[in-house]
Amino acid sequence: MKNLLVTLLCLAGLSIPACATVQISSLTPSPQAPQLLGTPITWKATATDSNAGPLTFQFNVAHPGGTFGYRLAKDFNVGTLGGSTWTSQPFVWVPTGVEGTYQIEVVIKDFTSNESASMTAQFKVAPLVTGSQPVVVATANPLVALFSAPACASGSQMRVHFQQQLKSTPATTTNWAKCHTAGTMTFEIAGMYPSTAYDMLAQTETAGVVTNGPVVHFTTGALPTNMTFPTFTAVVGPGLQTDTALKVLLSDPSTVDGAPYVGVATDLDGNVVWYYTTTPAPAPYLLITRPLKDGGMLSIQNGVVWNPVTQSMQLLRQTDLAGNIVRETNTGAIQQELIAMGATGLGPCNVFPRPAPVGSSCLGAFHHDAIQTLPNDYMALLVDVEEIFPPGTQGDKTGLPVDIVGDAIVVLNRDWQAVWYFNAFEHDSGCPVPPATGPCQLDINRPAVLGWTCAINQAGCPPMLLLGTGIAPLAPDWLHANSLYYWPTDNFGGASGDIIWSSRNQDWVMKIDYNNGTGTGDILWRMGNDGDFTFNNIYNDPWPWFSGQHDVGIADNSTGVMTIFDDGNTRVSPPPLGLGYPACEPSDCNSRGMAVTFNESTMEVTPVLSADLGNYSTAMGSAQLLPDGNYFFMSGWVLGDNTLASYSMEILPTAGTDTGATVLSVESQEEYRGWQMTSLYNPPIQ
Repeated sequence: MKNLLVTLLCLAGLSIPACATVQISSLTPSPQAPQLLGTPITWKATATDSNAGPLTFQFNVAHPGGTFGYRLAKDFNVGTLGGSTWTSQPFVWVPTGVEGTYQIEVVIKDFTSNESASMTAQFKVAPLVTGSQPVVVATANPLVALFSAPACASGSQMRVHFQQQLKSTPATTTNWAKCHTAGTMTFEIAGMYPSTAYDMLAQTETAGVVTNGPVVHFTTGALPTNMTFPTFTAVVGPGLQTDTALKVLLSDPSTVDGAPYVGVATDLDGNVVWYYTTTPAPAPYLLITRPLKDGGMLSIQNGVVWNPVTQSMQLLRQTDLAGNIVRETNTGAIQQELIAMGATGLGPCNVFPRPAPVGSSCLGAFHHDAIQTLPNDYMALLVDVEEIFPPGTQGDKTGLPVDIVGDAIVVLNRDWQAVWYFNAFEHDSGCPVPPATGPCQLDINRPAVLGWTCAINQAGCPPMLLLGTGIAPLAPDWLHANSLYYWPTDNFGGASGDIIWSSRNQDWVMKIDYNNGTGTGDILWRMGNDGDFTFNNIYNDPWPWFSGQHDVGIADNSTGVMTIFDDGNTRVSPPPLGLGYPACEPSDCNSRGMAVTFNESTMEVTPVLSADLGNYSTAMGSAQLLPDGNYFFMSGWVLGDNTLASYSMEILPTAGTDTGATVLSVESQEEYRGWQMTSLYNPPIQ
């Protein structure tokens, strides 16, 4: 009788849960609760859908007490279908914060029918500390420990102090954390040498008075033997003029003889103190975009998403120092959010016929950068966009439609949901035609300065998802954006809240009108050769402008000091496209570490530093102003004797010149980006 009543109500069009076409069957953890802090818990959800699907699964976590409500942990991603049941991808959750009863929520959605369902489950996490003494335990990473101390009083704060046993080396401290109103205090301890004994203790600060807790001991494990690590050689070791307070070098992933990508932190002599790598399936790839304050990393990785064409560069992850995934989203989820916002040209690539008609445009992959320095913990990330243009665009001579690779910037809120975007193809109209006024935009007919192109499966390019039969075989790599910087204030102290981005293939650095989420997305200026600024060439440099640049940031917001790694591709490349060989002298054919000031009123750029780094990095690179006035630069792609090398260098400026002396240089294999910092808990913010 009950089933008959439900059926009649559904047929009558009433909305009740039993009528939904999406039905959740289960939400189960393994192992079962309770478990200790630091234990990996794998969750799996199953569901059915009377529609064709696919079903996607999102996992959210609410901490004990529910102060912040549910927070995204794993965004909507496609499940697998077996018979009539959809099964989620595994959601691996590692609680490392506070003990108590957590709420785990799964939301399941069919984006085709727009129907969804949700289910919650409780999971009790037990403390590591059961008495009055702190506890330290190992994690899956042999160089990272989990330290837990008894509760401290509300209004106080705690950190952990750790140091090698029987050594005079400086100690390291975590950042201060506010004491919980209830529950123990747990910290990830990272930045330790392998197979080394350490002393650790909690420090509690109350009303300005710091109290040390009992000392506990921990010995790190050895580096894993089933991994190939980069080698690091101190070409110029740290000395009196090196900023030795910044004792950690963090380098972006390297591949060594085809081994999995690995991000590594070392001391200034090149000794490993931390690492992070990915799982080998479906294909090893890891691009750490930025280290985060209080530890952890943002990274782009490969993985399974909705688009069946590729798994390359499809995941964006936040991981903690032990390598546990804190949050994850993917291109499929971002595409759906942008579509819901009314964005055009930023949806999936597999919805077009082949060959894709002129005007087809889609979002393909994450690439190069994601930053989390916007207000309210918002973040901005780069995605590639492909768009099909008519034959002959940008001088293509095949007679076929042309697939041009462009870029978009997407801003996510603190729950990693898209709230703002900039699509370069919506700003490709060039300069206003008189008498119209306004800033110049991009010009679709201004190709990459050196004519860079992308083919299918070409290294250094995003996955090319619209190329194929009926389309010109080489896609112009029009912009090749490679770094983002959030600029809270303009040259005059105004709260502009705009985004600075670097376009390697245009040899331009550009300012976008973000205005803290209310901006138009217009390009306010373009800095570089043939851009909107003039160069005040006070040092008579024959090629003053940067080209092929990387890692652009504003190091001093009060004076507008911009740091740039000048790869120098256009300066070095031969005519007719480039400027250099055979004209440039050998000293002019190296990459440069640059810093400039600029004035947005007079539109003038003045050099501060343009140091010859002694090598030519054809791609990649980093730039950073250090607290003591030195600079850190990393040449990431230097061709040696049948090898690719990188050099992490600290430069001491020479007063009265635009040059400087190398006071630190550590050589390794190829690296995309690097940072010099006091510890893994205090990365540079730029």
